[in-house]
Amino acid sequence: MNNLPQVKVGIVAVSRDCFPESLSVDRRKALVSAYTKKFGADSIYECPVCIVESEIHMVQALEDIKKAGCNALCVYLGNFGPEISETLLAKHFDGPSMFIAAAEETQNNLVGGRGDAYCGMLNASYNLKLRNIKAYIPEYPVGTAEECADMINEFLPIARAIIGLSDLKIISFGPRPLNFLACNAPIKQLYNLGVEIEENSELDLFVAFYKHEGH
Repeated sequence: MNNLPQVKVGIVAVSRDCFPESLSVDRRKALVSAYTKKFGADSIYECPVCIVESEIHMVQALEDIKKAGCNALCVYLGNFGPEISETLLAKHFDGPSMFIAAAEETQNNLVGGRGDAYCGMLNASYNLKLRNIKAYIPEYPVGTAEECADMINEFLPIARAIIGLSDLKIISFGPRPLNFLACNAPIKQLYNLGVEIEENSELDLFVAFYKHEGH
């Protein structure tokens, strides 16, 4: 039996009204193109909605990636992004999320082509912490289209593990009877992953074994 989750990452670009939206859209297209050339298109989806300073755009993007069947999210800062809308997208998306940003391609177009995505990435990470939102951020999350494609590909096994664990139910046997989990602090980390656990007493197992003797 193969029950390995299939991951589909929705790539959502963000921008600000003080920067040209086209810059972020063009960088998103370049990222999708780079990823497709290196890894194929089966694991990604390019969201056509670019979030620009608006929670309405955030809702539209959220609905679009859900409709496309995405179970993982990549928020891509093509330039300086809207901290509120982009982090709310990760908050309301039911699945693992990552944040990455575009590097400046050239020093010759800083007037019309500058995006300050690096600065936006710093602000986004800070805002995620303020909201207690868990998101994956690569060790160095700013890169070219090809480098960001690699980051998304490296995110796939992480997302797959989180998705697989989110519906896991563990039935175990230990020294405590059922519903006596108060003294088992390490279980908290399982709860943080969305795992449910039921621990049964070893004595209950012992009794059940003899109760079903001969079955």
